[in-house]
Amino acid sequence: MAPRRPRTTARDRSRRVLSQNFLTDPTAVDRLVRVARPGPDDLIVEVGAGRGQLTRPLAAGCGRLVAYEVDPVVLDQLDRVRRDHPHVTVRHADFLAAEPPAEPFAVVGNIPWSLTAAVVRWCLTAPGLRSATLLTQLEYARKRTGDHGRWSRLTVSTWPEHHWRLAGRVPRTAFRPVPGADGGILRIDRRPEPLLAPAALPAYARMVELGFGGAGGSLAASLRTAHPRARVDGALRAARIEPATPVGLVWPEQWLVLFRLLHAHHPGDQRHRRPADPHPSGRAAATNAYRTGTGNGRKAGAHDPRRHRR
Repeated sequence: MAPRRPRTTARDRSRRVLSQNFLTDPTAVDRLVRVARPGPDDLIVEVGAGRGQLTRPLAAGCGRLVAYEVDPVVLDQLDRVRRDHPHVTVRHADFLAAEPPAEPFAVVGNIPWSLTAAVVRWCLTAPGLRSATLLTQLEYARKRTGDHGRWSRLTVSTWPEHHWRLAGRVPRTAFRPVPGADGGILRIDRRPEPLLAPAALPAYARMVELGFGGAGGSLAASLRTAHPRARVDGALRAARIEPATPVGLVWPEQWLVLFRLLHAHHPGDQRHRRPADPHPSGRAAATNAYRTGTGNGRKAGAHDPRRHRR
């Protein structure tokens, strides 16, 4: 006789719909809070507060905290946290539908993994965001931070304004119910000053879209559809990128070198500027990269993703 399957309750189904995996390991909670680094003057917005496992330690270290939770079953537990910490506001609402605070703030949360992409988009487009510390599925965090030696389009396109890093791994056994994969602590920091001038950011984004467009199977082939071949080849040499390199293996700092060399003029100056040297020497290109803060003297493929960890 086959063993009887456990009965699925309404609460089980609700957890599955809400993608709830509560973080119950105190060590993992402490690690996430340490990565978030709440300060006494900080405003923190918590995503998916759940039963308040993160809310309490975050509230103990920050100036104000706004906790979002859509599950009505756990609101009583969050209200107890609010009573103990008057500077905590609990909102029974969808975080993704919320307006970002007008003042600088940080986002922290053990987020529903099924909503990871949407939460990250919300964070990246919030003008006042200083940082986001998100507990995601490990593979998502690794993909976005170059931990596999490959870089995603989203990371490369936002790199001038945001720094991405994998700040830790959380075993699946730290959650209840236990998910099918480990978690990863993803830290996104908005840079105090963009690595490119704000006016140049749209052109950089267009170049990244072009580069990831897939023409010819390499970054070089894609860029040649919009720039002279000689100019592209010179920029690739300066950035230490072999022409056949797949686009995912080009690390963000190399993208910045490429952009500065392919767009080395001021808008509107095309009629009066001298023609650029289509074959920049390695010494001149390296000097330019050094002056712009992007050169590091390493060969393509030598990137170690662990250098972004702290």
